[in-house]
Amino acid sequence: MRTMWGSAVLALALTGCGAVDTMKEGFAHAGEVASDLEKSVGRRPQVGFNWTNGSLASVTVVFDGIPPGASNERIARLSRDAIAAHFKQAPRSVTISYVLSE
Repeated sequence: MRTMWGSAVLALALTGCGAVDTMKEGFAHAGEVASDLEKSVGRRPQVGFNWTNGSLASVTVVFDGIPPGASNERIARLSRDAIAAHFKQAPRSVTISYVLSE
């Protein structure tokens, strides 16, 4: 009985390692995307991501305000390029938004 519980705990721990590594890599990639966009657009966005069954399902890019002098098309192109370069795959969807506060 004791061996069975030990095996179950070990199996869960090993299963969790892959998930933890994926999350660590995802956060690193999100930071790299944010840095690239800050250099090219002039504002650092918050970048979130969602993995589903090992593939990149979605990426969300949220800017604090509208970056001056950049069109939506340019921001979308730069965002997609940075995401593809750092995450090494294209997500099914990309959401780009702007937080407008007074």
